[in-house]
Amino acid sequence: MLNAAFQAVGCDLAGGGSMQIGVYGAGYLGTVISACLADFGTPVTCCHPDSSRMVEMAQGNVPFHEKNLNEVIKRNVRSGRLVYSTDIESFARKTQVIFLAEDTSQHLAELALRIARVVTKPPILAIITPVPVGTASGIERRLAEEGLKATIVSQPVFFTPGCAVEDFNWPDRIILGTKSNDAVLAIKQIFHPLVMRGVPVIVTNHETAELVRESATAFVATKISFINELAILCEKVNADAVNLSLALGLDKKIAPRCLQPGAGMGGIFAESDMDSLALLARQNGVSLKVLGAAREVNQSHAENIVDKISSFVSSVENKDVGILGLAFKPNTNSVAGSSSMRLAHSLVAKGARVHAYDPVALADARLELNGSVHYCDSAYAAAEGGEALVVGTGWPEFRALDFDRIKHLLKRPLIVDTKNLLDSSRLRSMGFEYVGVGRI
Repeated sequence: MLNAAFQAVGCDLAGGGSMQIGVYGAGYLGTVISACLADFGTPVTCCHPDSSRMVEMAQGNVPFHEKNLNEVIKRNVRSGRLVYSTDIESFARKTQVIFLAEDTSQHLAELALRIARVVTKPPILAIITPVPVGTASGIERRLAEEGLKATIVSQPVFFTPGCAVEDFNWPDRIILGTKSNDAVLAIKQIFHPLVMRGVPVIVTNHETAELVRESATAFVATKISFINELAILCEKVNADAVNLSLALGLDKKIAPRCLQPGAGMGGIFAESDMDSLALLARQNGVSLKVLGAAREVNQSHAENIVDKISSFVSSVENKDVGILGLAFKPNTNSVAGSSSMRLAHSLVAKGARVHAYDPVALADARLELNGSVHYCDSAYAAAEGGEALVVGTGWPEFRALDFDRIKHLLKRPLIVDTKNLLDSSRLRSMGFEYVGVGRI
């Protein structure tokens, strides 16, 4: 029955003489990696034991919102380059390079051992899954202890939900942690379109490759926390944080990306990356004070926003507050680590009645907020009767709202823009009280 279902949606194995690539994982990473690799023109098999999930994926029904991903999947399923399987043994035997791309590393070692036991030729296993430092070397030891052979490559990827397809096709670098020249050549062949475009390939050891991901996340958190602290200072000294961040970002030693004031940093893997890096430091007797401070600032920024709202409305207790956006950034339904979600939690904890709207993230938000928030089907419904309207996520559509209508719906025309998304001059000229982050 399952094989018939797969064939009905174009899920038989692709043929031909091209290198067969496997991707194990049907979560966020596995879905993006398998689709984007197939878009390079190479046959790709995505494997996972959940048969219903595999059929849904083959039909282009992705269980999360990611810009352009559905189109990439459907295009490559139709062409026969992207196929789905639940048979891990057949999958392992027919693929030469397998990307291990589960979203969590809980069963990664067992998966590598299982694959190594059934193959006829030692495979190349590239670890895409975010892992703590020491994971790849640990898997190599487990393989050796059981007399099994496989080449392990640590290959961290750097995706931002909402931009994952773009991030895959335009990466800043490709990191390969391995001692094997053959593995490097094979993966360079797979990523040939990027290598030929001049994307740098950095070959290093496992531990360095694993540390790159966590360190990059921590550094971004530090930048964002730094500019957010300066935004608070701007409000005290009549300076403008947007112009400040622009001026700082134009310094070639700093660069503008992630140097924008807002409600804090979030993301599907951000907290786990920073947790893992902090744990590694503690285990080795190292104090990462800057990271600790950055995380503290990042976590506390939602409280600063609530305090700011309270200063305008006396207290948020028993007040209606609308929130526009719950996703951690535009073009994704992920609420993992979302500053807007932290803000909602803080408002509820202080007695506010929160009315929230997001174009795509409400289903995920419901799972985390547990009914403590009233969910709305439009931005206007979130604004109705509110003492304040908060922009929590920088969805571009919020710029195009009918603010004359919003003004009449609000009980008090107060807009708190945690993303500095809106035109403050225009809104103030319309009679709104506009409050940005570090804005004049």
